[in-house]
Amino acid sequence: MTLHREALAELTTWTPPPGRQTELRDRYVAHLHAHADGTERSCFPDHLTSGALVVSADGEEVLLNLHRKAGAWFHFGGHCEPGDGSLLATAWRESTEESGIVGLRVDREPVHLSEHTVGFCDPRGDVQHLDVRFVALAPAGAEPVVSAESTDVRWWPLDDLPELHDDMHELIDAARQRLGGD
Repeated sequence: MTLHREALAELTTWTPPPGRQTELRDRYVAHLHAHADGTERSCFPDHLTSGALVVSADGEEVLLNLHRKAGAWFHFGGHCEPGDGSLLATAWRESTEESGIVGLRVDREPVHLSEHTVGFCDPRGDVQHLDVRFVALAPAGAEPVVSAESTDVRWWPLDDLPELHDDMHELIDAARQRLGGD
C-alpha cells in the first residue's frame, strides 16, 4: 500500500473529537482525494506532514525542540518521505531522528491535527502543512540530543511550559487526555 493510500485509510478510519478536529480531518481526507501527491512535499501549496509529541515515561514532562527555522518550541515532526509506510511511520521516524531518543513508542492513533502556514518550507512561497500529530512515550531516563533541526531540545514539566502557540497547548491537552491525565 502506498503512503498516500495508507494516510487516507488512517485518517478515514480515525474518529476525531467533534468540532475543529473533525473539520480538519475532513479537509485532510478531501485533500488526499483531490491530490495523488498529497503526502509529498512537492504538492503545493498544501501537503500532509506528521509528527509526535514526546512524553516522559512518567507522563509528567514533554520533550520540545526549539525549531531552528521557526524560532519557537514545537513537538517533533516533518515531511513524509517515500520510505515511510504510513503517517505513524513518519511520526516515529521524525521524532526519533529529531530527539535522538531510541525506543520511542508511538501510539497508533492520531491525537491532534493542525493546519498552519509555513513560510520557509518551499521557495515557491508559503505552504500549508496539514499536520497529523501522534503521542510518543519515551523510555525511562531518556536523554535527548539536539539535531540539526533545532537549536535546543529540552524536557518541560507540564506545569512550567515555555511560551507556545495555541495549537501546541491543544496538542499537549489532547495527549494528556489520551494518556489518562487531567
